Amino acid sequence: MAAYARVSTGKEAMLESLSAQVSYYSATIQRHVEWEFAGVYADQAATGTKDNRVEFQRLLADCRAGLIDMVITKSVTRFARNTVTTLAIVRELKLLGVDVYFEKENIHSTGGDGELMLSILASYAQEESRSVSENCKWRIRKDFREGKIGNISMLGYRRENGRMVIVPDEAMIVRAVFEDYLSGMGIVAIVKKCRNARFTISTSGLSKLLRNEKYQGDMLLQKTFIADHLTKQKVKNTGQLPQYHIENSHEAIIDRKTFDAVQTEIRRRSKLHQPKRQPLAIYPFSGMIRCGKCGAPYKRKHANAGGKYEKIVWICSRFNELGKEVCDSQQIPEAILWQKTKDSGGLEHIAAIRVPGHNRLIFMFKDGHETEVEWQNPSLRESWTPEMKQTARERQLKILEERRCKP
Repeated sequence: MAAYARVSTGKEAMLESLSAQVSYYSATIQRHVEWEFAGVYADQAATGTKDNRVEFQRLLADCRAGLIDMVITKSVTRFARNTVTTLAIVRELKLLGVDVYFEKENIHSTGGDGELMLSILASYAQEESRSVSENCKWRIRKDFREGKIGNISMLGYRRENGRMVIVPDEAMIVRAVFEDYLSGMGIVAIVKKCRNARFTISTSGLSKLLRNEKYQGDMLLQKTFIADHLTKQKVKNTGQLPQYHIENSHEAIIDRKTFDAVQTEIRRRSKLHQPKRQPLAIYPFSGMIRCGKCGAPYKRKHANAGGKYEKIVWICSRFNELGKEVCDSQQIPEAILWQKTKDSGGLEHIAAIRVPGHNRLIFMFKDGHETEVEWQNPSLRESWTPEMKQTARERQLKILEERRCKP
């Protein structure tokens, strides 16, 4: 017997409620001598509509492994607020012989009318979730119209009583970044300078910082929005909803003259250094390989292009952009990747690949298991093509001939 509990926020009162649920279920299950206590799986999740509840996923994994026969939970809304998700999970568990008991509704999922009742109740729960989401959106948009901000996380400011207040130490970094950019430094050079000063920022983060209107004292609100209350996925607002631009809404870190000069310089460099963007090439390993040292994705690269040692490799994007002082990962020849993938059963069975260190790969398979393999670069002699060998042979013969001709 196992129990599942969830609270919707991390507030102190909610965490006390979660603790009470855990204690209640622990005591309830252990009072029944015929039940074997399998534990309480408890999540502090922002919503029941998301699939990233760690303990919920662990519960499902243990059910699939045959470790649990029955699950007790408070109600349908605690289990999931998506009708499709609720029924899919309950049906899967039913096929595995696992019963889910919903206390509030007094429903056993394996009962005769269990699925019908669950379908009705889950539909109500989903509609309730949608209604709550719409009410939240209405409140947020009302605040936008009035120039109020919600939670904010940006370098240089903190939120205090609904207003943006400058953080002096962070504001110094922001001013230095704007000054460096106007002095001619590139994005990558500024990022390296920041890292040397023990402030970590990515190139994309720095680009956004230089374009952020809040640093000149203005606010452009509703740049993004939640399109679907079930997926909670943010979508860029390109005109679907109104935006609200408030001038002089708070104290500026960068004066308008400097901010405008930076925007002009961004446009100038963009025209000079950014050719017409080509469609992004997609390769079989695209999006699959992650660096185990810094977490950045690997990208495909032509190494030594145009030279005699030209080859295709996969390389950590952060190492490729910022150098080994940021990430000392290792590039992997594509030929080796293909060979190790083939030896491990084929790409169609692999979900992701992690590179934990030099000459090691971890293949993560779609069925959940992992395999670590080692690899070695071929020796220089083995990597030479017949043409390369012939060229070297001719060069060596030429050197010997020249020596013989010398007096």
